[in-house]
Amino acid sequence: MIKSLQKLAALGAVAISVAGCATTAAAPTAKAPERLALEDYFKGKTTAWGVFQDRNGTLIRQFKVDIDGQWDGSVLTLDERFDYADGAKEQRIWKIRKTGPNTYEGTAGDVRGVARGLVQGNQLSWVYDVDLKVGDRTILVTFDDRMWLQPDGILINRAKVKKFGITFGEAIIVFQPTPR
Repeated sequence: MIKSLQKLAALGAVAISVAGCATTAAAPTAKAPERLALEDYFKGKTTAWGVFQDRNGTLIRQFKVDIDGQWDGSVLTLDERFDYADGAKEQRIWKIRKTGPNTYEGTAGDVRGVARGLVQGNQLSWVYDVDLKVGDRTILVTFDDRMWLQPDGILINRAKVKKFGITFGEAIIVFQPTPR
């Protein structure tokens, strides 16, 4: 009988502990991020660090990007200079136009057609086709980017790289503006 009471008391203590945890509200850790506006975020100097991995999660490449952004009131020009861990270097120059309160279009030398972007709060959806250099050949792929502005000014980008609608790789990039 005493052992049964001890088990019941232990079970009651566990139930009270669990109930206490269930009613504890989580404290907010940071203020909500502001709305993302590309022309504001990328004006000036920005540095980014990224990795590219294949569909199995195997690291293929690491890189750093130095970005110089200029906004003239209608066009955002992004001069991106990539430095890869293997010593390779690349440059891409984007010309991005704001086409509506939440929409953008962009072009770059290796982008086929027009990139299209939609901002919803702190998130940007950015989709475009690229002639991607792979060894000695060039392959047309689709980049499906999702970017999220964080409360501290960091921008996180996850880009799925697709061919025929099948994801074969992913880039993860973190952007940090240089203090102005």
